[in-house]
Amino acid sequence: MNELRLLPVLLPLAPATTLAERFPAALGDVLAAHNADAGFIAAELGEMGRLRLAKTSNRSVVGMMNEFTYLGTGTQPDLLGLSVRLAGTPCGPLYKRHVYPDRELAVLLAQ
Repeated sequence: MNELRLLPVLLPLAPATTLAERFPAALGDVLAAHNADAGFIAAELGEMGRLRLAKTSNRSVVGMMNEFTYLGTGTQPDLLGLSVRLAGTPCGPLYKRHVYPDRELAVLLAQ
């Protein structure tokens, strides 16, 4: 999840040792599903450099991750579709801007 836009990117944890290697492709798929052009996706993936996993101290991010987990419980295992659907969820931390992660992304793509 992007801390600024709260865009969810879901992928299987297992095998956990390859999560960092698999994440860029999953992010690219989610961005493409939101109609980001290939140039934007390439630029975003290029900016990632080395991916590092770490804990967050941002309580808003943790809260939204918990909410997305709750909303995704009992759904089909189409993680790309679920990522796109969850991006249409109103998020409290975004209320002063565009409210929904997919709208936040749309504004970024329009710039």
